[in-house]
Amino acid sequence: MNTAKALFSYRKFWAECYGPAPFLPRTRTEMDELGWDSCDVIMISGDAYIDHPSFGAALIGRLLEAQGYRVGIIAQPDWRTVDDFKALGKPNLYFGVTAGNMDSMVNRYTSDRKIRSNDAYTANGEANRRPDRATIVYTQRCREAYKNCAVVLGGIEGSLRRAAHYDYWSDKVRRSILVDTKADILLYGNAERALVELTHRIAGGEHPSEITDLRGTVFVRKNPDSIQDWIIKDSTTIDTPGKIDPHPDPYEMKEANNKDASCNTGQSADQNSDQQPTTGTNPESSGVQVVQLGTYQKTKDRSKTLIRLPSYSQVLSNPPLYAHASRVLHLESNPGNARPMIQDQGAREIQINPPPIPLTTEELDWVYELPYARQPHPSYGDAKIPAWEMIRFSVNIMRGCFGGCTFCSITEHEGRIIQSRSEQSILNEIGNIRDKTEGFTGTISDLGGPTANMYRLACKDPDIESSCRRLSCVFPGICKNLNTDHTPLIHLYQKARELPGVKRVLIASGLRYDLAVRSPEYVKELVTHHVGGYLKIAPEHTEEGPLSNMMKPGIGSYEEFRVMFEKFSKEAGKEQYLIPYFIAAHPGTTDLDMLNLALWLKKNKFRLDQVQTFLPTPMAMATAMYHSQQSPLVPLKRREPIPVPRKAGVRKLHKAFLRYHDPDNWPLLREALKEMGRTDLIGNSKQHLIPAWQPKGTGGEPSHKKYGRPAMTTHTHFEKPKAQQKPGNMTGDKKGKAAGKNRSTRTAKGTRGQSKPPR
Repeated sequence: MNTAKALFSYRKFWAECYGPAPFLPRTRTEMDELGWDSCDVIMISGDAYIDHPSFGAALIGRLLEAQGYRVGIIAQPDWRTVDDFKALGKPNLYFGVTAGNMDSMVNRYTSDRKIRSNDAYTANGEANRRPDRATIVYTQRCREAYKNCAVVLGGIEGSLRRAAHYDYWSDKVRRSILVDTKADILLYGNAERALVELTHRIAGGEHPSEITDLRGTVFVRKNPDSIQDWIIKDSTTIDTPGKIDPHPDPYEMKEANNKDASCNTGQSADQNSDQQPTTGTNPESSGVQVVQLGTYQKTKDRSKTLIRLPSYSQVLSNPPLYAHASRVLHLESNPGNARPMIQDQGAREIQINPPPIPLTTEELDWVYELPYARQPHPSYGDAKIPAWEMIRFSVNIMRGCFGGCTFCSITEHEGRIIQSRSEQSILNEIGNIRDKTEGFTGTISDLGGPTANMYRLACKDPDIESSCRRLSCVFPGICKNLNTDHTPLIHLYQKARELPGVKRVLIASGLRYDLAVRSPEYVKELVTHHVGGYLKIAPEHTEEGPLSNMMKPGIGSYEEFRVMFEKFSKEAGKEQYLIPYFIAAHPGTTDLDMLNLALWLKKNKFRLDQVQTFLPTPMAMATAMYHSQQSPLVPLKRREPIPVPRKAGVRKLHKAFLRYHDPDNWPLLREALKEMGRTDLIGNSKQHLIPAWQPKGTGGEPSHKKYGRPAMTTHTHFEKPKAQQKPGNMTGDKKGKAAGKNRSTRTAKGTRGQSKPPR
């Protein structure tokens, strides 16, 4: 993998003499108190300003401040006028625009496209404090305020909309957000490297729209002749194996017996070009059918190769081609071997440069140890900001996720290579929370990140890692080259809970349980000391079809972990419970799949309260499945249609199966069970799924007209479930933290816990 200049090695800008500000200024008055006549960079954010590294605008602001720049912040401006955008004057270098820690559409709308009643990133949870498609609106207002001022885009909304993308809320494919905003440059992913170099170069006199050689950036190509020296490869050609023009097919990897099977760099081009992805049986998966990928070989011309994605006009009218573009985007995501990509957007053409080089442990420590105030800006007074209340006593120990779950955007944004902080840096932050954070009572609420237990996990061989093009290190099975040693994490947990003044250290991040079972010592440490009665994990489903399309492990992995969990809980003398999360209406799911999941829930005496319906987010592979009704896990010419619950009535039914115990859902479920030929599940005994009677004042008679539910689709084959279904040992992952207070109930013990919120 390419080396990169260390973040802290740049010569600082002249304004370093002002020193760090107590808070990044929000007003002219605060600027005057700091002695500033202007700001070098002004951040525009859709979130309330909380000066803490868990909030992107604060992290970026402090990062640039450490480089010597004067950084102001305009948080949640009134977008209806330009007045708020002029509050700090014109920045000397640029406006940095972000919608906030969440995509503004995901933040404001549910999976049913209904407006949410609150916003966790706003004071007192107040809703409607940011516009739809906030990045576009904010950029327009910046340009209205100061016509010639440069604008740099960042944040997850821009990151996941960097290419032509399907937009669930308008139900159409939209152009790259860089084109829609007419901004100068877009930084995607964790953008510290690109941002620091970009800012120094702008300060040196370069214009951001002319900077085209930075990793982790997207820019508009102004000179078509500038690519004459490059080798242009059409993505639809390189995804079609053949010997006419021998080259390695980078979109296939097949497990072999040698140590670097998943990333073999020694196979000839001719051998590789003949291989086709197949859907076969993995010997270790107890009969589960999984997509297996082939090998990859580097070529000499890769450093001067551009991949041409299907154009915006093509993917706009051709959903299968959109799925293909999604496939290529994801397979060109390893910083060690990714190639630049270009995509025509109509009148303009964009180039997506390879992802940034991950931060080293030393750099990540430095970023998290900048002089954050670690609290909301004083202007919010006593107002409660829900997102801050949730993380104020938690510590982020790592970044990235190699799980590759198709419905999750964390991998697309943060990358598959795990970036971990040092043990000492983490312990120092716990000490700062103990000593400086108001309201600390001795409990660290979480020690994690996108996942709870990927800390310091990585490929055993850097050469293999830099060559690998797998979509996941743990699907369809855990790669034999992956280090799964949890010892560093066990030691971290032990040292954290032994710190003076720390009574408990809880783990609330999503647990990768198929990795955890590789280390019984870790599970014992976790269960004995770090579970607060309930542990949230995410099997997501029980059935082969949806799990394969999610790239998630089979329910057998959950059962293996459950046995360990209950064993160690009993040994510790604790009554503790697992709270599983599930997704309804995910691409690849049939009505029968949801029925079998409901039967599993009833058998295991789970009653879910609030549940999650699949929400198609920009750039996720599952979103490509939703839009195209094909799987981008398979090459373009070998795909077959997959079942996709798109209609509102079908999505409503799938959600109802997860809440089979709710009387309001019984009329809809009765109708569905009759159509499925499963009237044997309707009755008044404990063996039935739902009763034949209806409580007064609940439910109502459903109809196809009322719910918009079509007759059973041709791709759904109804049959009685087998006595024993073992989805097998597929693997995938749970990424990111749960937010909010959604609840579920396990009736066997009368316990309560959290269910997964919308992503």
